[in-house]
Amino acid sequence: MPWYDLPLDRLPGYRTTTPEPDGLDDFWAARLAEARRLAQPPSVTRHAASLYAPLAVYDAEFSGHGGDRIRAWYIKPSGPARRTIVRFIGYGGGRGAPAEHALIAALGYAVLVMDSRGQGGRWTTGVTGDGTAGPENSQVMTRGITSPETYYYTRLFTDAVRAIETAAELGDGTPVAVTGASQGGGLALAAAALAPGSVAVCHADVPFLCDIQRAITLAPQAPYTEVPEFLSENVDLIEPALATLRHIDCALLARRITAESLLSVGLMDPICPPSTVFAAYNEITAGKDISVYPYSKHSVPRAHFEVQLRHLREHFPA
Repeated sequence: MPWYDLPLDRLPGYRTTTPEPDGLDDFWAARLAEARRLAQPPSVTRHAASLYAPLAVYDAEFSGHGGDRIRAWYIKPSGPARRTIVRFIGYGGGRGAPAEHALIAALGYAVLVMDSRGQGGRWTTGVTGDGTAGPENSQVMTRGITSPETYYYTRLFTDAVRAIETAAELGDGTPVAVTGASQGGGLALAAAALAPGSVAVCHADVPFLCDIQRAITLAPQAPYTEVPEFLSENVDLIEPALATLRHIDCALLARRITAESLLSVGLMDPICPPSTVFAAYNEITAGKDISVYPYSKHSVPRAHFEVQLRHLREHFPA
């Protein structure tokens, strides 16, 4: 994949041209208020105690959008944990196995890994359905897209906010950090924007769901391509679909982020075009940094983990 997007010298000045919908804050306040009203207390059950010792692993469940029960892993380090990190998963994946997330806990942080409703059927496993009995190998970009109230990502963003509220409830009530890559990066940005007082640090790698109206005309690979494929035939739904997408666009929501933020971008990314990542980054007014990887596609080099760890140790010490 060549450098197909804007050149690097133009990316720091790029701003989205997508207008923010009227009443965006009221829309999200209503969704979150409803989810909180319907919420039941979280539950945690010890999982494979002898296998994961000295870490403590719990199979957790909390209330998300509409009161739906969302599964998660809650992993605590062997010693006291003053800080909790909430981790979100990329498109098509679920919470996977606890071993996939143990390193964060080994570094002294508690971690809550949110399962993505209606996903988990592709590259790592899930257990939470979206109006079904269990996980799916599904394409969700157009599920309910004709209305922001019925859209899939309205539900998933609400789940993400409820995940950080649950993490605070299971911990000591202090703000958490959020992290994720691709879809998980978009969820981290959304959660930090929609619950700014609850998130102290936001890590978003190659984030999805940013500057979406540009992305669906530019990205050569899925999942963004699901939208133009759908709208190429459903031409009467173009305007309502675009209106829906404006409600979950992280380039618009990012203006509300108050957390110390670290993003990353690959300049050869065919899934999340670099300009769309910068569109979100450039809207953040809080403390921020971005790692730019000129020859990376839709991933970050392994060395980036140490960049993130240094950022955590500085802004969110365990």
